[in-house]
Amino acid sequence: MTQTLRIAPSILSADFARLGEEVRAIEAAGADLVHFDVMDNHFVPNLTIGPLVCEAIRPHVKIGIDVHLMVEPVDALVPMFAKAGANIITFHPEASRHVDRTLALIRDHGCKAGLVFNPATPLDWLDHVMDKLDMVLLMSVNPGFGGQKFIESTLPKLAAARARIDAHMAAGGQPIWLEVDGGVKVDNIARIVAAGADTCVAGSAVFGAPDPDGGYRTVMQALRDAAAAR
Repeated sequence: MTQTLRIAPSILSADFARLGEEVRAIEAAGADLVHFDVMDNHFVPNLTIGPLVCEAIRPHVKIGIDVHLMVEPVDALVPMFAKAGANIITFHPEASRHVDRTLALIRDHGCKAGLVFNPATPLDWLDHVMDKLDMVLLMSVNPGFGGQKFIESTLPKLAAARARIDAHMAAGGQPIWLEVDGGVKVDNIARIVAAGADTCVAGSAVFGAPDPDGGYRTVMQALRDAAAAR
């Protein structure tokens, strides 16, 4: 691994009645990113939050907001989230008619761009767009709901994605983060990082802690310690 592990708590598991307080608490506890799950009850079977919520939490944190679009179509929301304060925008290739164009649109609006791969989505989409990516996100659960169990077949897929990214960077390509999302816990993060992930989304593992201050910090440190012990 050439990059430090990044922890990105997903606010899908946060207390929405006090969301500003929640994101301030995870930043104070050492979070590297706020992971922001956008679901449309169309591409995935759930309905969550939109650009107005992103805009509302932006003043509460200095860390980056990592927006994961589980929506179809994608392009109309890109400028809205960029304006709302997103730093990274990722989307599923199945949800865009023109993947190359959508990646360019995200970057044109000043955000880092990434592709998201569901458990059964092949990595072949990467073959033609590596030069336009800042992040690759592998789903280790089927998207739509938090609190699901980690899918073990994600580990060899992570290793395959890491090999592609390393080869790309060795050839002089831009840095690309490799993120994993779904079922990340203290008891499996070492294997996840060993397989190649450098950025881990953790929802219920973090927000399920008993208190927003010491609890969040304790869980995130435990995740880092477990990863370092791989």
